[in-house]
Amino acid sequence: MALSKDELKAKILEKALTGPKAQLYVKDFYACDPEAGPRDIKNAANDLVKEGKMTFWSSGSTTMYAAQGRAKDEEHR
Repeated sequence: MALSKDELKAKILEKALTGPKAQLYVKDFYACDPEAGPRDIKNAANDLVKEGKMTFWSSGSTTMYAAQGRAKDEEHR
């Protein structure tokens, strides 16, 4: 059984906050719920951006996701 949307968002945020990488592709979140479809994962990640818990991060050629403030912290290391 797939996770509820709130459970999925919690797993995505946890991965963004605790993972070794600060910036993540949407595909990096697929493991958070193998039963959820790619669109469900992307919608949940986008909801977290709208809520201000995550942010978009751009390398110039691709757009990634990062926990709010985490990408900025990585740039100063």
